[in-house]
Amino acid sequence: MNKLTLEVDGASVIVTRKFNALPEAVYRAHTEAALIRQWMQGPDGWEIVTCTCDAKAGGSLHYEWSNAQGHGFSLTGEFIELTPFARIEHVERMHLPDATPDNHIVTTFTEKDGGTLMEMRMTLPDEATRKAMLESGMEHGMEASFARLDSLEMP
Repeated sequence: MNKLTLEVDGASVIVTRKFNALPEAVYRAHTEAALIRQWMQGPDGWEIVTCTCDAKAGGSLHYEWSNAQGHGFSLTGEFIELTPFARIEHVERMHLPDATPDNHIVTTFTEKDGGTLMEMRMTLPDEATRKAMLESGMEHGMEASFARLDSLEMP
């Protein structure tokens, strides 16, 4: 079973997970809105209701989630640099409803044992922001979404 692991490095959080699909497919699942909508739902009971992703240097991203109880949150950001099928660098902020400080993220996709090893380094402005992010339940939502991605049938 592929399991998400978290490592804390100062104000940074490093998320690592292996996927069954090859890097091209996992990269596409992170950059194509139609695929993102299929897996980035968050924890059970939530759904993504807005998903725009202009995956190019200078392009923007905007995702919104809601649940049956009427709660919601969103994420906005900008892409800095993309190397197809290998690396994505972007900045994002959560809106809960107020915007969190910028989270600088570098995600790499490396072929390993017929699948993909994904490493996501999230660098936050300080350790207090990192602590708040970890205490938000982020890990549970990410793992639920990544499990969906791992079972996704991609064209």
